[in-house]
Amino acid sequence: MKFNTVLDDIVSYEAGKPIELVVRDFGIDSKDVVKLASNENPYGCSPKVQDAVRDIVANMALYPDDSMMNLKAALSSKFEVNEDELIIGAGSDQVIEFAIHAKASKGSKILMNSITFAMYEIYAKQVGAEIVRTTSREHDLEEFYALYKEFNPEIIFICTPNNPTGDAIDAQALKDFLDKIDSETLVVVDGAYMEYTAFKDISKSVTPKELISVYDNVLYLGTFSKAYGLGGMRVGYGIAQADIIKAFYKLRPPFNITTLTLEAATVALQDEGFVQDCIAKSFSEMERYAAFAVKHQLEIIESFTNFVTLVFDEKRSASKLAQELLERGMIVRDLKGYGLNAIRVTIGTPAQNDRFFELSNTLL
Repeated sequence: MKFNTVLDDIVSYEAGKPIELVVRDFGIDSKDVVKLASNENPYGCSPKVQDAVRDIVANMALYPDDSMMNLKAALSSKFEVNEDELIIGAGSDQVIEFAIHAKASKGSKILMNSITFAMYEIYAKQVGAEIVRTTSREHDLEEFYALYKEFNPEIIFICTPNNPTGDAIDAQALKDFLDKIDSETLVVVDGAYMEYTAFKDISKSVTPKELISVYDNVLYLGTFSKAYGLGGMRVGYGIAQADIIKAFYKLRPPFNITTLTLEAATVALQDEGFVQDCIAKSFSEMERYAAFAVKHQLEIIESFTNFVTLVFDEKRSASKLAQELLERGMIVRDLKGYGLNAIRVTIGTPAQNDRFFELSNTLL
């Protein structure tokens, strides 16, 4: 069977290996498998969310509220934006898809960092767009601007803090960059980990309101999959001026978010204390990874997220360590697919991190 030829140049997204496959492939008991590969909140979601979801499980026969009234109201209040400036997606990935399908087509140029979230490229190639990448590992906004001037892209993706490296852009530098971009170029600021950045360094944190109130070409992305501990619920959001959101709604399928997801996300926003406590624990544990990197002479990229990236020198293989850890029930992310001799490790609970250090110290 023949398929659309644009698929020929697309490499499928590779998610972190699930616990179930490790159990099957290596015969390890599921309770002995630790997953530190996908940047989930190791403490889960707020107990209030768990209680709320249990209360509505019995009412699954009806379609969800397609207006998403309660969740939009909660996000509107949190970010001080209008409800018509919000769109909810099945993860922020879906909003990325909306943005690309709304703005790009065959031959369009889409600019992104050399190393960044893989779905930008995958969705771009689905419409036949051409990818323009920087050469720098971290976001270099001077290089971004030079490439913008050269290629005149329809869309620019700025991931801050960046996945999978963890670095973040100074907020003022980002605004200075946006000041120079034409209003016809859509700039997507992906803030999937912004809650962590705001906790660690406010100078690198931006809010949707301060962006969209000034720039009519900016789309801010957020998610409940990370700090809020709702990765399994698949809910994210986009915030932009109303005309952008109106265009995206023409691409949104009906009932794209489940009843359980809507309730979970809405209630999660009511327990910010839980979220802040989880973030504080993550950064406290991150100090142990910094010491681990020094001990083993690894480069650790300063992280403003809930994960760390450990870069190996040319004499050692990060892929080899990732595989050896996997065979012992420890799942981390091998970054060879991003062109890095590195692993990305989610900051887990103290016990999970103990296990990582115990295994890695014997293998390195």
